Amino acid sequence: MDNAVSTWVFTLNFIAIIPLAKLLGFSTEEIALRSGSTIGALLNATFGNAVELILGAIALKEGLIRVVQASVLGSILSNILLVLGFCFFLGGVTRTEQKFNVTAAQTSCSLLAISTLSLLIPAAFSATIDDDTTEGILQLSHGVSIVLLIVYLLYLFFQLKTHTFLYEDEEDETEVPSTTLSFSVTSLLVIACVVSVHAEYLVGAIEGVVEKWGINETFVGLILLPIVGNAAEHVSAVTFAMKDKMNLCIGIAISSSLQIGLLVTPVLCLVGWAINQPMTLFFEDFETVIMFASVLIVNYLIQDGRSNWLEGVLLLVSYSFISTTCSNIIIY
Repeated sequence: MDNAVSTWVFTLNFIAIIPLAKLLGFSTEEIALRSGSTIGALLNATFGNAVELILGAIALKEGLIRVVQASVLGSILSNILLVLGFCFFLGGVTRTEQKFNVTAAQTSCSLLAISTLSLLIPAAFSATIDDDTTEGILQLSHGVSIVLLIVYLLYLFFQLKTHTFLYEDEEDETEVPSTTLSFSVTSLLVIACVVSVHAEYLVGAIEGVVEKWGINETFVGLILLPIVGNAAEHVSAVTFAMKDKMNLCIGIAISSSLQIGLLVTPVLCLVGWAINQPMTLFFEDFETVIMFASVLIVNYLIQDGRSNWLEGVLLLVSYSFISTTCSNIIIY
């Protein structure tokens, strides 16, 4: 398709995702009212990232390794900076502060730090060895990916079995489900599938949009694609923050990042191994540095178990720094 058609396809599909995101949030809340905010947040993050995993596998098959890496990192950054920033800001503008379970949040951020370490190790390995390290980094990435998948399974056991109480919001007796559980689950599945179709059209139109709007691929991979691909869960998290359901909103934002770091990234790395594509955990220095700094900032802001609108502004400013930089450099 030509550039003009691509622009229209991109714009119309982006607009179509907005009401679908609202419906996805409604279905998630209905499930959360019946099964608890832990299950609700996990389902929302999982369905949101399923699109990311499918699109990543398709791009990987085409050999677009750098695009996959940038998109993966961009998803993590958009969740912990953009989404969490809007949650803190919009939830805090009408309140002095909002509270959430600090133990659960710190555990999640510690796991994010492990994800960051999985990117730092290949970078350090490459900088230390003078010889050609391609094969060594591949083997290292495959081994680390398997370990990350094991860590993710242990995290699910911790979240869903042994420490579920840490992730639950206090029950509001005035809120009762308005639909049946089967209807809510079916709606979640159907809406997620429709969102994935729109997201696929969006990605297909990206190339024409890049040429038409004059933006570089770094900005598309790190900023534009993650915002579009995760629009549904973004809207859900912000909606719950405005209702003061902070454990649920943080569960969506940070759990989504964890799924990207501990599940989607290692799975894509292993898929690359299976189809003979050299997908590794060795990212560019710029990407590794901003990932490390972003996780560090989030850790500082959530360590007291409270949030306010100013902390939201700080996260949004951090994201704006990164997006501004990405719009002015090309690292491919």
